[in-house]
Amino acid sequence: MPLLIADDMASNWDLIRSFAPTDEGSSSVAVEYPLSTNGSFRGGFKNWQKGDFLGRGSFGIVYEGFNEMGHFFAVKEVSLLDQGSQRINLLEQEISLLTQFHHENIVQYLGTDRDDDKLYIFLELVTKGSLARLYQKYELQDSQVSAYTRQILSGLNYLHEHKVVHRDIKCANILIDANGSVKLADFGLAKATTFIDTKSFKGAVYQMAPEVVNNISNSGYGLAADIWSLGCTVLEMLTRKVPYSHLEGMQALFRIGRGQLPEIPDTLSKEAQDFILKCLQVNPDNRPTTAELLDHLFVSRSTSMNLGVASKNDTGNVSTVT
Repeated sequence: MPLLIADDMASNWDLIRSFAPTDEGSSSVAVEYPLSTNGSFRGGFKNWQKGDFLGRGSFGIVYEGFNEMGHFFAVKEVSLLDQGSQRINLLEQEISLLTQFHHENIVQYLGTDRDDDKLYIFLELVTKGSLARLYQKYELQDSQVSAYTRQILSGLNYLHEHKVVHRDIKCANILIDANGSVKLADFGLAKATTFIDTKSFKGAVYQMAPEVVNNISNSGYGLAADIWSLGCTVLEMLTRKVPYSHLEGMQALFRIGRGQLPEIPDTLSKEAQDFILKCLQVNPDNRPTTAELLDHLFVSRSTSMNLGVASKNDTGNVSTVT
């Protein structure tokens, strides 16, 4: 099934102009790269201001933006001076995918702008940062992780229905707003499996699936790689640490490649343990799909729960942020 193309995409191409160094390294020549073979992207804001630094994403630095209508948004600033043709292709791919996504649990693409040597990608501003930042500040309860996981699954299910594998699911790439709504973000490594082979070695080391580490299948790897990463993400939220993080990167890769699971504390709820173990099946064919996981008790129960994040304030009392 091919990816859906957004109705508002025009038929002409936009161009990114990058300046690649010559062999001598003393001067530069202009090189044009097509921004998308699928079409051009929605124009950005004509008069806008760059605000506070928010973080780093694939390819660029993310800032808060403020437009002429008084609206806030996130802007990813990408320098085109240090982007080779391969990275330009990945950047093109990220924007092309973002234009096609319309889901409440995926960060909304708002448009692009460009000056001589920078590209600006405008995105929905998600005010409370990443889940990684959240669990560093608050100790997440089982019920809260359940509710967040259901939303992550909803966004992933949408991607997988459209044959897109994210390839970099982790707490740092999942954003949350003040109402507890979760948004998948940072699609710099995402691939449309209909069009692109997924044999390349991409993703966060500690969340990589065994088949990605081993890279031994002639058919590459598919949507099930995201399910493994989801299991690692749920474990990370509940334990407040990245799986295998006590190991150096190569040691972690060795263990993952041999099918050695991260430690799953028996203090977690039985539902959470079962959900994580189902995601962390070494054989990708044995992992459930996103649709099947949405029926798992760990997340299906969250629809009837109210979401609140408990923390201790300065006086030691427990306060709740919703």
